[in-house]
Amino acid sequence: MAGHSKWANIKRQKARVDAKKGKTFTQLSRAIIVAARNGGPDPEANFQLRTAIDKAKAASIPNDNIERAIAKGAGTAGGDEDQLEAIRYEGYGPGGVAILIEALTDNRNRTAADLRSAFSKNGGNLGETGCVSWMFEQKGVVRLEGEIDEEALLEASVEGGAETYEMNDDPGAEVFTEVTALEQLNQTLIDQGFPVKEAELRWIANNEVEVSDPDQARSLLKLMDALEELDDVQNVTANFDMADDLVFENSK
Repeated sequence: MAGHSKWANIKRQKARVDAKKGKTFTQLSRAIIVAARNGGPDPEANFQLRTAIDKAKAASIPNDNIERAIAKGAGTAGGDEDQLEAIRYEGYGPGGVAILIEALTDNRNRTAADLRSAFSKNGGNLGETGCVSWMFEQKGVVRLEGEIDEEALLEASVEGGAETYEMNDDPGAEVFTEVTALEQLNQTLIDQGFPVKEAELRWIANNEVEVSDPDQARSLLKLMDALEELDDVQNVTANFDMADDLVFENSK
């Protein structure tokens, strides 16, 4: 097992999005509602809910708001949140870049219309289900922040069922595993005292498209921003690789 450089671009994209715009209250509360509805309102027995709550707390959402979202998902509060459904959309950005969008919505028609508009205004196209998903695989990811002993991380990763890991410069690391092994890996790293910041499911591109043209880079990053800004959208993943200076230039 060793570090894997193919994940580096995913981290750059994620860091860029996180720096420009944190998850909105709507996005985070919807994730809690759906998690509570699917797996029950007890965070100790519902890993999906536990991770959704952790993200909400990291974004400084008040506990009262979190509790209301859990109650809505459990059906003990009013509202139409039981209509929320998880949908994955797929499309192409400038230069044929493949894009996956994960959404939680109570109105498929509205969400599809909003996504289609964002794509068309920024040089892309919303595609049919299955048009790009074959280019990605979903993995469980545990993100660590802080000083880490790599030898100890290697041992813990093997014990927790990880497939690979990558050390970061900031400092920290990301550890990757199969979707079904994420909870086990997360708990193993916590139990062994590693500075776990977040555990999540993430789509990873099997192959990446190199973007070096400044105009294409500008259009592509504008499209990514437009998609991220939609309330129904939870996550956006694309299969492009872009030099840091292009990312930085278009993040100003």
